[in-house]
Amino acid sequence: MSDLVSIITPVYNAEKYIEETLKSVSNQTYSNWEHVLVDDCSSDHSVEIIEELAKTDQRIKVIKLSENSGPAVARNKAIDIATGRYLAFLDADDIWFDFHLKDSLEFMNSSGYDFVFASYKRADENLNFIYSDFEVPAKVSYTDILKTNSISCLTAVVDIKNLGKKKMPLIRKRQDMGLWLNYLKDTAYAYGIKQPHAIYRIRENSLSRNKFNLIKYQWEFYRKVEHLSVLNSFYYLVIWTYSGYKKYKN
Repeated sequence: MSDLVSIITPVYNAEKYIEETLKSVSNQTYSNWEHVLVDDCSSDHSVEIIEELAKTDQRIKVIKLSENSGPAVARNKAIDIATGRYLAFLDADDIWFDFHLKDSLEFMNSSGYDFVFASYKRADENLNFIYSDFEVPAKVSYTDILKTNSISCLTAVVDIKNLGKKKMPLIRKRQDMGLWLNYLKDTAYAYGIKQPHAIYRIRENSLSRNKFNLIKYQWEFYRKVEHLSVLNSFYYLVIWTYSGYKKYKN
């Protein structure tokens, strides 16, 4: 089990968190990885922090976009550059446990799965744990993800040798959901790992937590990105709204 893993991270004004994120990658017990970080015109010291750490670890690669383009463009640029057999995803303010890559690849190789994801812990900006752990289901299909996106952008790992490279849709939010759905059109299931593999940092002003403001956007996602009928869009929106409420209830 020595195949290269390409880790995809978009960066935008993440100086407060990026060093912890990078160290959680450097601490992985599986060492054959490249970390492709694409900076989306940060106005803080994010790039300087990354470049300083890259001096001592050539596996860290930083690309700077010429204009602010959003996380979908940044992630897609990293996917273009990635040279590994596997794609793994980690946002610039989240943290992996040191066994994440090793355990994920062992799970994939022992089972023959091409797309896996894991549970995670939830913390505030200072890494104080809040809510309960988000425990993922054993497997999810395309229709399952339409109901609620249980695949996080911090634990997903995809075997692109078997499934190929796919891109995130160029939309403001829900890019990751769009990518997972694209993969699940070609493979029946993504498979979940019950053990938490990471820490998801819930920032105070996180847009993803304000479900009411996202209802309109979610509707447009169903209609314009996935091209669902009005009836199917309404059906999935009701389930998605209820699932979002439950997700942050405890």
